[in-house]
Amino acid sequence: MKSCCDEKRSSDVRENVRKSYGKIAQGENLSCCCSSGKKDVNPAKFAKTIGYSASELASLPQGANMGLSCGNPTAVASLKHGETVLDLGSGGGFDVFIAAEKVGKKGRSIGVDMTPDMLSKARRNLEAFKKRTGLDNVEFRLGEIEHLPLADNSVDVVISNCVINLSPEKQQVWSEIARVLKKGGRVAVSDLALLKPLPESVKKSIEALVGCVAGAVLVKDTEKMAKSAGLKKIKIEIKSEYIDKMSGWNDALYKTIIRELPKGERLSDYVTSLYVSAEK
Repeated sequence: MKSCCDEKRSSDVRENVRKSYGKIAQGENLSCCCSSGKKDVNPAKFAKTIGYSASELASLPQGANMGLSCGNPTAVASLKHGETVLDLGSGGGFDVFIAAEKVGKKGRSIGVDMTPDMLSKARRNLEAFKKRTGLDNVEFRLGEIEHLPLADNSVDVVISNCVINLSPEKQQVWSEIARVLKKGGRVAVSDLALLKPLPESVKKSIEALVGCVAGAVLVKDTEKMAKSAGLKKIKIEIKSEYIDKMSGWNDALYKTIIRELPKGERLSDYVTSLYVSAEK
């Protein structure tokens, strides 16, 4: 049972993330999640370096790609026509729209996000998506990924892109993933995880939390949580080279984090981009 102190901490962390991502949705120049808030970082170019194709990016509504990714979960998911896919922490709708084209008019692509400003942005993007593609298979729902607004056994695939590490209740998120998946359903998550524990000075930084770093857990703990939720055939793929690319950006957040690391060590010695796939 969680103590009142644990519940308050979880609530505080969630509210800090909600406020920060609300500002990002409104266009404020913040460092965020797995990308840089700097306007000199091209979101399309950045997305190509982490596995998105030129055709996927070309088809997106303007503003859907906000540079908040750390991989391409739709590629790992191998989506099929007619499937129902759920994106946890869908932001401006980036992966939701890509998934919608993959599952086609008989499929369904659902995004859940807890930030009202992000949801508003995604719904504005949806109108442009409908006009361009003629598809009417997308919806966005307001909700927390720890308490998904979906029925049991209702989706074929759950994807998520650099979001679960932000949650203060990660085991609950994995349990919710298992709950909403149909039997035989699949999980495809790109996220950040730790190769070894971070220094306390980095862990305590709220800026680093919103940057997906302080909220990350060890790779082995990610696998353990997926197993505890009842998922099977769990596969983990580590992509540390991505972190080296981030660390080279002229970005205040990453410079701050790197200064807090022991002398001679790189951020990629601690943090990795991670693909997690599993089945129910």
